[in-house]
Amino acid sequence: MSVTPIRRAQRGSDSRVSPVFIGIAAVMAVSGWAVWTHYASDSGFAVFLFVVSGWLVSLCLHEYAHARTALHSGDLSIGAKGYLTLNPLKYTNAVLSVLLPVLFVIAGGIGLPGGAVYIERGRIRGRVRHSLISAAGPLTNVLFAFVLALPFMLGATDTWPPEFLAGLGFLVLLQISAALLNFLPVPGLDGYGIIEPWLSDGVKRQVAPFAPFGLLAVFGFLYIQSLNDKFFELVYHVLDWFQVDPQYASYGYALFQFWKH
Repeated sequence: MSVTPIRRAQRGSDSRVSPVFIGIAAVMAVSGWAVWTHYASDSGFAVFLFVVSGWLVSLCLHEYAHARTALHSGDLSIGAKGYLTLNPLKYTNAVLSVLLPVLFVIAGGIGLPGGAVYIERGRIRGRVRHSLISAAGPLTNVLFAFVLALPFMLGATDTWPPEFLAGLGFLVLLQISAALLNFLPVPGLDGYGIIEPWLSDGVKRQVAPFAPFGLLAVFGFLYIQSLNDKFFELVYHVLDWFQVDPQYASYGYALFQFWKH
């Protein structure tokens, strides 16, 4: 009779929000307050903390969406791996999942989540479910961008501090760029994961060796100025849909790079 309560307790701990995630969210809230109130003497460093912590929050939500969708699609091992706790330290590779995406933001102002949660695909039946698992992550970035952009869309920002709006605008830009890049059908990215279940086994075998390099290849292509310009034209076009002035995003990136001031 004691087995059921123990299992229930284990399931509860599998999905309990991690103190690590709470800490990251707290940094986002405190640094956002510091930017809003001009509490920090260096607004650039406060914007840096606000953007990095906000970006990490979005990374955790991105991977949580993959994991939660996988759980409901049949992979019951997700909970035991700690993926439902929103703890980025539980991901399969902390460097690819946390450090590398942050470095992408610092190096080029590009939002690009790395590989993170390991899903036991053999437990999942149906190509549609496999595609939905891959799509859940970038769709979460779209949703997060919408939430961040709501003050702009509602016209509620007239009296808001420009530094805070700049940081918020840059965060929206990062979410848009993350969604657009992740939807690319490149091995190793979610876009390829969406179409992979519909490919033949022969094509999958041919493409598989390139999967570990897809993320770096995309980042490398974005260093080609003409491609970078075209990509950010698209990002700013989508930013306009969210009614976020691109000047705010540009100013936010300038503040974010506090080491250049």
